[in-house]
Amino acid sequence: MSSEDSHIKEKSPSESHAEVIVRMFPSDANPAGNVFGGEILKHIDMVAGIVAQRHSQSNAVTVSMDSVNFLKPVFVGNVLTLNARINYVHKSSMEIEVKAEAEDIVTGIRTVTGTAFVTFVALDKNGKPMPVPKLSLKTDDDRTKFEEGKIRMDNRLKNRRK
Repeated sequence: MSSEDSHIKEKSPSESHAEVIVRMFPSDANPAGNVFGGEILKHIDMVAGIVAQRHSQSNAVTVSMDSVNFLKPVFVGNVLTLNARINYVHKSSMEIEVKAEAEDIVTGIRTVTGTAFVTFVALDKNGKPMPVPKLSLKTDDDRTKFEEGKIRMDNRLKNRRK
């Protein structure tokens, strides 16, 4: 990082964490009442973007979505809760982990329905990649997620060069 970038303060993952809660309606689903995967992806991208922008304090754009897993269905009427946290930062890129959980509000049963890793790049006012704050890793979980994120980022970069 250049001396110009040295003013960027480190941030912990908890400083940029985001949670979004959305009710699922018939317009979000197929005729059988299953919420479209694309609708869930839209919400995953949105909450991950909030985390990326909170961390970078700049515009940030989606570069990739990987390891998207739809584990259980989400149904019309469910409340979808999306929890997102930053796991890893590179120079201008950030890996955000998102966990999706559906709640049947009549029974109160909550089910993890999906997970994803979304990579964002921070952009300056001219639309060019810009440095992001380093992560302050305060817990063992933060350090583990950072190391796992580094491995995934290295793999993404290798695959991009193919």
